[in-house]
Amino acid sequence: MDTIPRGQCGPAELPPLRVLCVDDNHDVADSEVDLLQVLGFDARACYDGASALREAARFRPCVCLIDLNMPGMDGDALACRLREQEGGPPPFLVAVTARSDTESRRRVHDAGLKPHLVKPVDPRELVAVIKGAWEACYAADALI
Repeated sequence: MDTIPRGQCGPAELPPLRVLCVDDNHDVADSEVDLLQVLGFDARACYDGASALREAARFRPCVCLIDLNMPGMDGDALACRLREQEGGPPPFLVAVTARSDTESRRRVHDAGLKPHLVKPVDPRELVAVIKGAWEACYAADALI
């Protein structure tokens, strides 16, 4: 079995990558956070769009894992609002949702969520996506 890469994907002198996990299903968001923290990432959970916007303004995540269907503010609306926040470069936005139908894929694409991971997500796939985001952030010199 392949091993899961550790959270310190970039140079050792840099802090762990900040990841915000947003899902109205508390078990999903908390499980993502637990996995990422065990692997050395700095991860936090939010359970709705409004709290995710507030936390993103304070936490300044490099990556946001976003469920598509949430009450109040859905994931595609949250993605658009996160990109509009001031205070630094926008985070790398990843859809993590149970929906994979054509309409959901269109919504994810239109909102700029890339990639689109379908639940249940293999932990290795999730960490590989986050590692790719880390490398993109580091290459763009957008870590802070």
